[in-house]
This record gives sequence, C-alpha cells and structure tokens, in this order.
Amino acid sequence: MLITRASEYAILSLILLSSAKDPMDSETLSRKLSIPKSFLAKILQALAKEGLLLSYKGVRGGFTLAKEPHEISMLDVTTTVEGKAPAVFECAPSESSCPSDRAKSCSIWPFLHKLQGKIDSFLGELTLADLIEE
Repeated sequence: MLITRASEYAILSLILLSSAKDPMDSETLSRKLSIPKSFLAKILQALAKEGLLLSYKGVRGGFTLAKEPHEISMLDVTTTVEGKAPAVFECAPSESSCPSDRAKSCSIWPFLHKLQGKIDSFLGELTLADLIEE
C-alpha cells in the first residue's frame, strides 16, 4: 500500500484547490474531478482536521488550502488520508517490532528498510508546489 485511491483523490483535490480563488465545496470538487462525493467529503474532512485545509461553512463555504503549496508534503497528505505512513512492504519498521522475531535473520529486511526510508524521505521532500510546477 503505497498510494491508494484515497491518496490520489486527496492530491488531485489539493492541486485543484491550489488554483482556486474562492473556497470550493465538496460537491464542486467531486464533480470537477469525477470522484464520488461521499468518499471525497471524508478525505477533505481528514485533511481539514489535520490542518492541511481550512473549512468554511455557509452558502459560500467550502475548502481552501491552510498552508502554502510548498509547505504541504506528500508524506503529510498520504499519512493523513491513509491513517498511517505509506508502506512499501508488509514488514516491521524495525527489527525489534518484527512479529515473527526473524528480522535479524531475514536476508531482505535491510534492503526493504532502506527502500522504505528512501520513499519516506522522497515523499517528505515532495510538496504540492512540486506537483503543480510539473
């Protein structure tokens, strides 16, 4: 589970909101991105709860970015939406937390751990601004 549909929808929503002059409601975002409204609403609420979006109520309500695009990392987005950090493999993050107690003798654990670190670092450095500029 690295990037699920929820993360994809969150990122697409943030890209669209980054260019909006006014708040956009979940219905408008849902329609423009062809995303199921109820699913998107949950994603937007999670992003707002975590402080990545601001939520406004009322007739002209909706969502706007709470931070500048260069301050929103993809690691923050994916972790918020998924409820945990994205993982490349179904393995323990440390030798001591290995459920089978075989991490020390596992020949691929060091490689997988190193790969996970590189992905975490990449997602932590990659910002919404980077996606908008590409």
